[in-house]
Amino acid sequence: MAQLAQLDPIAPRDEGRKTFIEQAIMAGHCWIATGVDDQALLLGYGILNHSFFEQNSIALVVVKENVRRRGVATALIKALEAQCCGSKVFTSTNASNMPVRGLLDRLGYIESGRIENLEVGDSELVFVKLIAS
Repeated sequence: MAQLAQLDPIAPRDEGRKTFIEQAIMAGHCWIATGVDDQALLLGYGILNHSFFEQNSIALVVVKENVRRRGVATALIKALEAQCCGSKVFTSTNASNMPVRGLLDRLGYIESGRIENLEVGDSELVFVKLIAS
């Protein structure tokens, strides 16, 4: 747990985030990405649950800062999608997070909605991907 929290820039200062990660681990909802040559090297993690209207939901993807833009997030998202039952999976990101928005577009996600007022001045965009079940 401590290693995962260290990858996340929010977890060190947010007890709620740490608790969320711990609960995901205990529930078996957390998948990790490790180094190809070093399985002990933690590169990132993703959390898949059904917290969004009981739908498949990629709730969180975190990648170690010095390995971003090397396919780790793509691999994590594809691994999470492979775990899904049903025909769709949801995720979300801030409107200002252009790298993630580009990644989701490349992976076939389409914008499905917008939530205002979660963060002042930065809407949360909801995305969906239709997947083969």
